[in-house]
Amino acid sequence: MRRLGIIIAGLALAAGLWWFRAPLGEAAYIALAQQRAGRNALAPNSDGRSDGLTLIFCGTGTPLPDPERAESCLLVQAGTSLLLIDGGDGGVRKLAGWGVPLGGLDGVLITHLHSDHVEGLGPALLMRWTGSAARTPLPLIGPAGTARLAAGYNEMLHADAGYRTAHHGEAITPTGGGQFAGRDVGPGVVWNAGGLMVTAFAVDHAPIAPAFGYRLTYKGRTAVISGDTAASPAVAAAAKGADLLVHEALQPRLVAGITRGLAAAGQARTAQITRDILNYHTTPEQAADIAAQAKVGMLVLTHIAPPLPSRLLHAAFLGDAGARFAGPIRIAHDGLVLHLPAGSAAVEADAL
Repeated sequence: MRRLGIIIAGLALAAGLWWFRAPLGEAAYIALAQQRAGRNALAPNSDGRSDGLTLIFCGTGTPLPDPERAESCLLVQAGTSLLLIDGGDGGVRKLAGWGVPLGGLDGVLITHLHSDHVEGLGPALLMRWTGSAARTPLPLIGPAGTARLAAGYNEMLHADAGYRTAHHGEAITPTGGGQFAGRDVGPGVVWNAGGLMVTAFAVDHAPIAPAFGYRLTYKGRTAVISGDTAASPAVAAAAKGADLLVHEALQPRLVAGITRGLAAAGQARTAQITRDILNYHTTPEQAADIAAQAKVGMLVLTHIAPPLPSRLLHAAFLGDAGARFAGPIRIAHDGLVLHLPAGSAAVEADAL
């Protein structure tokens, strides 16, 4: 009987503590939510950055499962221009979580049509539409097949767009804004507005073709994005003299460990995929060679394969890349911000 009384008293005490904690927890949540909801990571001078070219890495991973990295995604800000380069799974949602408003998104550029570069574009469309009450489609620009991709997204989201307009009204989600306007382009200038010029160049990601890299220039600063590619002289040519080269990287010696594990587990088909990916990506050492040939100011590695669960593995991933390129080398992570101020040679690093 005494034991039962102790149990009842304990339950009563726990209930009392829960009642006490619930109002406090609610108040704390509301305060935090209000603070986060009002955040604008792109607000002019909110971070002290001067005008220039800013890259926000929203996805630095691959299709290989990685809890720390979303799939390929990069946001570019140059003055009032805002472009997304690729939109793999999870990347755009990370931008929203960091307080990056996408109502002012001007367009999306696609390097190629692999799923890990395009399967997360839906949130970009929705956030731009609801964030600005856009009445015109969002431009989706890339190699041949991009217009078909846009049409597929529009078909998939057709019912959703109608539901949202019916629910929120024309003032918030007007007809016409909840869709993409796809455009297939070839190598050459694909964007030129607000002082930002973007030039597409062909890279070697066979059998995926065409596949693009992009050269971005704004107020005297230049960044080059390799896209997915085997080591290619085209990247070195496009990156000649650039302030910054953002290059994909895969370390075969580390991927080999995954291959052996899959084979030992009887997963022969998946093991073969990890062998196949070696022939259309670039090693960190090869990326360093390209950076040296192009005489760029900094090399940033992204599309990191395999996943690196600890910074202690960075040296193994880089191999002897540091001996091949004398400039700084960074392994990008989700949330990395690199700012290239106009009228300067500096590259400023921050994190969201």
